[in-house]
Amino acid sequence: MEEQNISRRGLLGAGLLGAGAFVVATSAQAKTPAKYTGTALDASSFGLKPDSKDNQTAKLMAAIKAAQHTQKPLFIPAGRYVISDLTISAPVTLQGMAGATVLLFAGGQEFIRLEHAEKISFSGLTFDGQTKKFDDGDKRGLVTAQNISGFMIEDCVFQNSHANGLALLECSGYIGRVEARDILQTGIFSLDAQGLEIAQCHVHECGNNGIQIWRSSTGPDNSQVTHNQIENIRADAGGSGQNGNGINVFRAGNVLISENRVKSCAFSAIRSNKADSCQVLGNNCSDLAEVAIYAEFGFEGAIISGNFIERAASGISITNFKEGGRMAVCANNIIRDLFSGKEPEPRGVGIAVEADTVVSCNVVENTPEIGIALGWGRYLRDVVASNNVVRKAKIGFAVSVAKGAGSALITSNLISGSTQSALSGFDHLKRIAPDLIDAEVLKQYSHIQISDNLIT
Repeated sequence: MEEQNISRRGLLGAGLLGAGAFVVATSAQAKTPAKYTGTALDASSFGLKPDSKDNQTAKLMAAIKAAQHTQKPLFIPAGRYVISDLTISAPVTLQGMAGATVLLFAGGQEFIRLEHAEKISFSGLTFDGQTKKFDDGDKRGLVTAQNISGFMIEDCVFQNSHANGLALLECSGYIGRVEARDILQTGIFSLDAQGLEIAQCHVHECGNNGIQIWRSSTGPDNSQVTHNQIENIRADAGGSGQNGNGINVFRAGNVLISENRVKSCAFSAIRSNKADSCQVLGNNCSDLAEVAIYAEFGFEGAIISGNFIERAASGISITNFKEGGRMAVCANNIIRDLFSGKEPEPRGVGIAVEADTVVSCNVVENTPEIGIALGWGRYLRDVVASNNVVRKAKIGFAVSVAKGAGSALITSNLISGSTQSALSGFDHLKRIAPDLIDAEVLKQYSHIQISDNLIT
């Protein structure tokens, strides 16, 4: 993936980011609108009419202001409500009937904007963009939130957006049990978060990315992306990896990505670019057209552990030491049934690492090219590969023996069923030392130590 050149000022000028969109299916609507019997205000008391074809923005705004004044939740009964250009800039709680309260975009500058407030909460609402364009050129989300502290959105649906599903700038809070589908850009896009949790969401049928955690400059982000299901992510805008990903992290440090199910993406399941101290733990990834899990470009610190990867062009890549990418642990992953990817790089590599990295206790099986690759040309430094099982690879281990390459220790691994070589020396894609198990061959490369491996 090429490094992106973005700025907070540029994204603000565009109305918040041009990244992605998402959508969600709704259940059948109730024929008779429900009445809320709790302490909330009822939006119908302010003239809001279910299933009216009229634009009801003014009536809904009056109800919201009343709820803010009385500090009570606002209940919106089941039905379809046409609105546009609705702005909320003070705390409020909006509640609907999950799957039955539908807000429809009428067209205009934007759908719903939240700005400069604390404690805004949505639940049980469906936001339907009807695939209408925004007047400003589709750089927004169905809900666009700027500088919202303690934002909470639960059990909501975002669907049929011509741009993004949910677009967040400098927000903190919780996004949970949200469904986003039929989004032409990104399902959930966060820029410059102040501590955000995205959990138990279903994001699918998106044009460019599922969930994006970005920052306008490199720094801590502290977001958590956990227990989500992400699938069928395209790369309509093209590019070399900035699109087509289930989860995309860019410049955002200290992000936790754990226990997500990600499948059927045009590029990667999880792609972390220039993001320090990122943890990718316990994810299940399959059917990826490029590298399943990426830590790339100028990062320091990555832990990629306990993931299950199958049917991808490559498994895990911890790369770009040339750009400063270094320091990682890649452990306890299972990678199997890979396939050859697109040229110019054939891919088909289980695990590839470059600098200051431990590769340990992984199982790699059925790779068309290389099981585990250490280094890329002269970009190899201080790598340990131990206690791994590599089965049915053309080449079990490939280690860089190019001029200028640094140290690698390869010990106590089991290499089984390699069809061409158990352990070979490479210079980039060129195999120049066919059998490093041969002690006489290995003597030529003092930076490599190989011991106690079992080859069957």
